[in-house]
Amino acid sequence: MVGRQKRRTEEETQETQTAKHQRQTLTAPAPFADETSCQCQAPHEKLTIAQARLGTPVDRPVRVYADGIFDLFHSGHARALMQAKTLFPNSYLLVGVCSDDLTHKFKGFTVMNETERYEALRHCRYVDEVIRDAPWTLTPEFLEKHKIDFVAHDDIPYSSAGSDDVYKHIKEAGMFVPTQRTEGISTSDIITRIVRDYDVYARRNLQRGYTAKELNVSFINEKKYRFQNQVDKMKEKVKNVEEKSKEFVNKVEEKSHDLIQKWEEKSREFIGNFLELFGPDGAWKQMFQERSGRMLQAFSPRQSPTSSPTRGRSPSRSPSPPFPWLSNKASPPSSPKAASASISSMSEGDEDEK
Repeated sequence: MVGRQKRRTEEETQETQTAKHQRQTLTAPAPFADETSCQCQAPHEKLTIAQARLGTPVDRPVRVYADGIFDLFHSGHARALMQAKTLFPNSYLLVGVCSDDLTHKFKGFTVMNETERYEALRHCRYVDEVIRDAPWTLTPEFLEKHKIDFVAHDDIPYSSAGSDDVYKHIKEAGMFVPTQRTEGISTSDIITRIVRDYDVYARRNLQRGYTAKELNVSFINEKKYRFQNQVDKMKEKVKNVEEKSKEFVNKVEEKSHDLIQKWEEKSREFIGNFLELFGPDGAWKQMFQERSGRMLQAFSPRQSPTSSPTRGRSPSRSPSPPFPWLSNKASPPSSPKAASASISSMSEGDEDEK
C-alpha cells in the first residue's frame, strides 16, 4: 500500500515537472544541453517503438533525437521537428546542430553561421533542448551520454563521410523512426532562388545603402545596377503621373456630368417659368387683357345722368346741342357746301334770337 502511494506521488511529481518544462519551452527559448541541468536521471532502459507508441515509461518521457545543419531555417525544418515531437504520446525532443567546421568539411559553405543556426533552433516551439557541435555520425557514446531512445530523420539514405547511409547502424539497432520531407521547400531551393534573382537582390541592397564591396559587386555592375535603379524610379514616377492623370480626368468627367445635369435642371425650370408667364394661358396674357379692358374703358365716353339739374337756365327751355348736326333731329351734312350752309343758317338763327 505504501509502495503504491509512493509510486503515485512520484508519477504526479514527474508529470508536474514535465508540464512545467513544456510551459517554459513555449514562453522561452529552448535550453542548450551543456547549460542545463534538465537531464534524464532515471535508468536508461531499452525501449522498442511499439512500447513507446503504446505508452511511455512512468518515470520519464521518450527521448527523441533529430540532427541536421538547419541552414536558412524554414518551414520544412519546422515540419520535420514537429513530426519528431509528435511520434509518441509523451516525448522530449533533442536537436543536434553541427558546427561550421564540420559542416564546411563534409557538406559545404553555409549562409548562416553556427551561432545563428543554434539560435534559430532554440526558438522553434517543438524543440525541448539544443545540442551544439553535434557529431556528423552518431556514436554509441553520444547516444548513451544524452540518453537517446530514438533518432528521427527522413528515410532517404544520407550518403556522407564515406558512408552510403550515416544512419545505417541506427536503423539496424531498431532506434530509427522515419519522418516525411516537405516537398517544394529546402535550403538548396532558397539558395537557387537567390542565385537566379541575384541582380534583383543586388540592386535592392544597393538602393538600401549597402556598398558594392559588401555585396562583392564589380565597379561596372555597380554602375549598371544604379542606372537600372534610376530607370525604375523614372518608370515609377511616370506610372504615378499616369495614375494621377486618370484620377484627374475621372474627377473632371464627374464634375462635368454634374454641371450638365444641373444645367438641364435649370433649363427645364427656366422653360417652365417662361411658358407659365408667356404661354397661351399664361399670366402675361391675362394681365394684358385686363390692361386692355381698362384702357378701352378709359377711352369710352361717359353718359351724364338724366336727373341732374341744369344751372342758370329756364326749366321750360331745353338747351340746344352744341353741334346741331349731331342731334337726332338733324342729319350730318353730306358735303362741305352743305356744312357751310348749315353753319350760316345757325348764325342767322342766333342773330334772330338776339
